[in-house]
Amino acid sequence: MPDPHPLPNAESRSVARRVGSVVLFCLVAFLATLASQSVWTGLLVANLKTSPAIPWSVAVMAVLLWTMWRYAGGAWWPSSTRQSRARYRRANPVSRDLFLRAMLAGLLSLAALIALWLVLGHLVHLPGNPAANYAGYSLLTIIAVIGMASLVGAVTEEVGLRGYMLTRLQRSVGGWLAVAIVALAISPGHGATQGFAVVTLAWYLLSDLLLGALSLLTRSILPSIAVHAVGLLAFFSLVWPTDSLRHPAPLGSQGLEFWIEVVAFGILAVAGLAALQSLAARAPKGGA
Repeated sequence: MPDPHPLPNAESRSVARRVGSVVLFCLVAFLATLASQSVWTGLLVANLKTSPAIPWSVAVMAVLLWTMWRYAGGAWWPSSTRQSRARYRRANPVSRDLFLRAMLAGLLSLAALIALWLVLGHLVHLPGNPAANYAGYSLLTIIAVIGMASLVGAVTEEVGLRGYMLTRLQRSVGGWLAVAIVALAISPGHGATQGFAVVTLAWYLLSDLLLGALSLLTRSILPSIAVHAVGLLAFFSLVWPTDSLRHPAPLGSQGLEFWIEVVAFGILAVAGLAALQSLAARAPKGGA
């Protein structure tokens, strides 16, 4: 009589161990990314409470961010993990031509996503970051904080998500599936800070797919860091502060501004997709 509860064979146990190893690796990379950003948040809060006129948190975070970047790329102890850390960071050099093509594709697509955000703001309520209150802070503090916030967000997320996590997943499931998994896996993180509205999560999913595509096609996070930083800078300084000026209304009742943004989105989306296709045609083939 067959055993109703057969023991798993060696092959199935091996598969389970490999899957568990990948999941654990990705979880640690995700948590390390959150921890790095939490350090900046803590420094900024302390800075604004104690001496808002002097943005000392920016200088401290610059040193910490450089240290994190170097360690993630293989510097210091332990020497046994130097090569693997450098590989997982994925900050590989990119040829000038490929970098420029990646920047063109990334910035055009980013502009399309910004236009889409503006369009959506006329149609539905977009929960998310409230406009920062800059009253009482010096211009130096405002500029320094926005600049560092953009850099911290871009560097930590690209290293942790499109560097470590994507590289590890790419070895197991292939490039494009890895890009999709990373984008989906970090959606709860966006929801926790931006709200779990379907429209908002879908927008962030598109953004993460774009950044993942840049990292995959160039085999480097350098272009995605640059595009990500520009995007954060635009949202911190221009988009989120003006979100309150856009009021959701039934389709057809919007003014000229809405239709200009719709046309801009269409043009930029087509241009961005064409640039991504051109980038893909010239992307290096092979490993991560």
